[in-house]
Amino acid sequence: MNILIINHYAGSPEMGMEFRPYYLAKEWQKLGHKVLIVGGTYSHLHKKNPPESGFQTIDNVDYLWIKTPRYHGNGVKRLLSMLVFTAKLRRRAKKIALSYCPNVVIASSTYPLDNYPARKMARKSGAKYIYEIHDLWPLSPIELGGMSKHHPFIVIMQWSENYAYRHCDAVVSILPNAKEHCMAHGLPEERFFHVPNGIVEDDWGHPEPLPEEHLRLIEKLRGEGRFLVGFAGAHGIANSLQSVIDATNKLENQKVSLVLLGNGQEKENLINYVAKKGIKNVFFLPPVNKFAVPSFLKEMDVLYIGLQNQSLFRFGISPNKMFDYMMASKPIIQAIKAGNNLVREANCGIDVEPENVDKIADAIMELKDLPLSELNQLGSNGHKFVLENHTYSVLANKFLNVFNKLFDIKT
Repeated sequence: MNILIINHYAGSPEMGMEFRPYYLAKEWQKLGHKVLIVGGTYSHLHKKNPPESGFQTIDNVDYLWIKTPRYHGNGVKRLLSMLVFTAKLRRRAKKIALSYCPNVVIASSTYPLDNYPARKMARKSGAKYIYEIHDLWPLSPIELGGMSKHHPFIVIMQWSENYAYRHCDAVVSILPNAKEHCMAHGLPEERFFHVPNGIVEDDWGHPEPLPEEHLRLIEKLRGEGRFLVGFAGAHGIANSLQSVIDATNKLENQKVSLVLLGNGQEKENLINYVAKKGIKNVFFLPPVNKFAVPSFLKEMDVLYIGLQNQSLFRFGISPNKMFDYMMASKPIIQAIKAGNNLVREANCGIDVEPENVDKIADAIMELKDLPLSELNQLGSNGHKFVLENHTYSVLANKFLNVFNKLFDIKT
């Protein structure tokens, strides 16, 4: 089968996010399928952008890069980049479709504009056309960004989303509870499928060691008999880190410490907050290569994940951080209110109300007071859950089951 994935922000381990198209492609190739990823030459998510437009092969995965302008932030230039990518792809849709002959075309950018060229390619090649939902657009900029539904940008995105639901052969949603929203905008119920985010199992086989600076801090805290709560990832407002900092501060006399690994827009503010408050048991570490993150997670006793209250989470969440935590076989404290509850599903920790300092502190102490055997069992539960449901080999096969249903192939 020839599979074509359109994702403006597609990346690779070397280039940076987005990783999902790359890892799905690798798994489909193992199963004998051919994959082409179509992306833009510039993305705010990339650490390293492709040198030029045209074809490139990265780790045996084929890419077609469409020349797109650079931009910063979420202003007019980013919208221009979206429009340029979509327009150029639409002009080249017939040529790409006839030269590559896809059996399946997947529109997978966060924004829905790429559904227009995706459907055109599918019609020209007789392929099935799938819309893959990452975030719900334009609902995300409306509810998170406060944009009016009458704003021209929102109107354009709404037309695109409705177009996708009317014409696609299937929707594959990363969000588990998005079906009713899709149906309200024109999608027949039987065309909705859920394939969540996942992890790369190979990354955990031989993780890179931590830098000396990181090891020194962890060894010092261990020597003091500290119970370590860990966080790894972006230090952003949405991650609700001040709540866990305040919760940890309440537990200074309980020999509890919080170690935060990573970078982000809020990191300096949080460092200043800790200093101003005179908090002695919260520590910040610089980010590490993604292949060294498993080494950090395994050094912690429990791991924290939190998100601010957002109405959009009613459609469910599928955070990669959660699956990394589960792979580390550590108990998890989840401070998130969402339409699904992964910690409960996996029975791998404690879930509490977001931004509730007292409840977070109680959860830390509840886990600290458990026998080691019970802590290990919670960690083991998460590890088993993620291997059964969220490795890319599992996700690739779930996606293939969607293809098989579209082609009426019996498995």
